[in-house]
Amino acid sequence: MQPPRPLLATAALAALALHSAAALAQSQPPKSAADSIAEYRAMLADGNPAELFEAKGEDLWGQARGPKNASLQKCDLGLGPGVVKGAWVQLPRYFADTGRVQDLESRLLSCMQSLQGLDAAEIAKTPFGKGEMHNLEALSAWISGESRGLKFNLPQAHPQEKRMYEMGKRAFHYRAGPMDFACATCHGQADIRIRLQDLPDLRSNPGDGVGFAAWPAYRVSSGQMWSMQHRLNDCYRQQRFPYPGYASDVTIALGVYMGVNAQGAVAAAPAIKR
Repeated sequence: MQPPRPLLATAALAALALHSAAALAQSQPPKSAADSIAEYRAMLADGNPAELFEAKGEDLWGQARGPKNASLQKCDLGLGPGVVKGAWVQLPRYFADTGRVQDLESRLLSCMQSLQGLDAAEIAKTPFGKGEMHNLEALSAWISGESRGLKFNLPQAHPQEKRMYEMGKRAFHYRAGPMDFACATCHGQADIRIRLQDLPDLRSNPGDGVGFAAWPAYRVSSGQMWSMQHRLNDCYRQQRFPYPGYASDVTIALGVYMGVNAQGAVAAAPAIKR
């Protein structure tokens, strides 16, 4: 007995579809680990928890707090008192009122002390994610987010800015510790990775939203918002170095080195990381 014609047609169409799918799969190159991670991040970015920190940071900026019961709205981040948009992509930079090159977090500490009367030294001793340090992380998330989509353009006109760049370059290539590691061990050459994680070459511009241009960021693995200072702290941990002081000159110098090298990169912070 012959099968009904409709069944034969359906079977033929199914076989053709399977053959076409197999041929298409063979014609496409295999997906790289980097592509898979990129897809994973893209899925996570839709509803990035960093948005919650941004909202909190914006509220903190205008909130009267501290012994002086004042807000941070008169804080000068480099573009004038209270100007936030565009400030992140020009930091670290030299500030005449402190006589120092400062990154975002050290500048916020100065403003919290001078405007609000908070103790910057005590805040710097606070563990990440706790107390006023948690507030600093939220402020960093919001301020960096206000420059999302803008290009990095760190100033290098002042002698102190040039000095800090050279200091950062030396720190980046300095090898020491039980592992004989340097920042450059992981981020000083092109096309390398650790496990499934691509490691950007930070000696030059690694691309839009990559490396320095991606931090602060929400770390999925720890469920925390990480500022750039926190990220550098963890790099030192992985190198088995002693932890650097929060907002210390060496961490700021590394920020200058990476930021200047990222000239022209589009900021994506606060991003989301594994």
